[in-house]
Amino acid sequence: MIDPTRRCRALAGVAVVLAVLAGCSAGVPGTERAAPRPERPVVDATLDMAPDLSSANGTQTVRFTPDTRVCELVFRLWTNRPSAVRAGNSAEITSAAVDGNPVRPRTEPAGAPDGAPGTLVELPLPACAEAGSPVTAELGFRITLGADSRERIGHSPDAGTAWLGTALPVLDRVRDRGWVRTPAVGMSGETVVAEDFRLNSLAVTADDDQQVVGVGTPTGSTTPSPGRSTRTFTADAIRDVAVAVGDYRITETTVGSTRVHVALPTAGRAGADEDGASEDGASEDGALRGTAREWSDEVAASLPALERLLGPYPYPDLWLTVVPTLSDGVEFPTHLQFGDVRDGTRGSLVAHELAHMWFYGLVGNDQGRDPWLDEAFATYAQAVVAGQRDQYRIEDFGPGEVAGPIGAPMSYWDSRGGFSALVDGVYDQGAAALLEGRDAAGEQRFDEAMRGYIAENAHRVAAPADVEEAFADSPEVLQVLREHGAFAFSR
Repeated sequence: MIDPTRRCRALAGVAVVLAVLAGCSAGVPGTERAAPRPERPVVDATLDMAPDLSSANGTQTVRFTPDTRVCELVFRLWTNRPSAVRAGNSAEITSAAVDGNPVRPRTEPAGAPDGAPGTLVELPLPACAEAGSPVTAELGFRITLGADSRERIGHSPDAGTAWLGTALPVLDRVRDRGWVRTPAVGMSGETVVAEDFRLNSLAVTADDDQQVVGVGTPTGSTTPSPGRSTRTFTADAIRDVAVAVGDYRITETTVGSTRVHVALPTAGRAGADEDGASEDGASEDGALRGTAREWSDEVAASLPALERLLGPYPYPDLWLTVVPTLSDGVEFPTHLQFGDVRDGTRGSLVAHELAHMWFYGLVGNDQGRDPWLDEAFATYAQAVVAGQRDQYRIEDFGPGEVAGPIGAPMSYWDSRGGFSALVDGVYDQGAAALLEGRDAAGEQRFDEAMRGYIAENAHRVAAPADVEEAFADSPEVLQVLREHGAFAFSR
């Protein structure tokens, strides 16, 4: 996630940089990427949207094989985190069963605001399951979508659209670590941690005249009842789900071997003021700033450059949804949400969110504990492919002072200024430290080590120790990162 009103600037020299990158080889290949774990969870889910898109009923079946003995399953309802609740959103579990036996969920606030449903739900097992013994959980849930929400989940009554980021209950477990119960923070920003799962099927039901912007790969549609259609999707290995539903116009292009689906609301700028102008100065006629072609062109410019830098794009499909109530971009595996941003910020915003397909999508991390492992890394990749190296420099805050420590958790930034502090300390200074390390080690040496880090940790949840291991032969890189607090919170 990035805020273009603060961080995305005009892309001077981008065309030149991309042209140079286009003439370069992919470099020495890194280690072969780790494959998804065969024993990863398998998910089947449904979302049944209300005709006015103000709510949805859902089901989720999760077949989970634990790596250690477990006596409960822990899910997170991230729709109940404070910033989402303030925007009018909420989620609740309506039914639960384990291995076919009904169970009573135990819900804990875990950072949710007073009076809101909790973010943490435990399902007690009828009997503890040993390592290697599969457990099947069945959940029913209901989501309420906030009107004109400026969060990653909500709906627009005027535009007839809804967007649902992290819509499904998340199985909150990390292999070799166990259940993660970290409370949600008050500020906006990602705090999800999840292992890869196989999305066997996601079936989204809506009115016939409403489009579904999906996740993973579309597999078809059916008609469950007159006037209603169900679209289905699958994905081999993802760790989160986002979709959008409503009055969208979806166009499809191909960038290399990737199918790119761009969805724009047909009614223009959702959530605009009565005079047709939004808070950030949209056109008075309510028209969207960016066309589908312009968004596709930005993907076509950034995606090949990122592949040359980081390795192949991890998925067959990419979905891009414009949510005009947003001011920035939000990443989910295979699905990106973007605000209706100005031309000068669109290129760097696309580069940043696309980079998240490698950093958090392919190589996961605990976004609440180690936000630098996705945000600093995505900003570094954005800076390289968008020609913005000089915009990210280590700042002099005085003797012994830095904007970081860049490795601090979300709770640290939440207590020290919120999202603006996170941007300064993690996005900007984190990226600056990585870029300074790249300068010190040499581009080829650094890039090979980075591709090795991606390959080794693909389809895993990485930790700061994995960065230390990947750059063990580049001590100058680790020295810069240590100086700026990258590993200060991981000891």
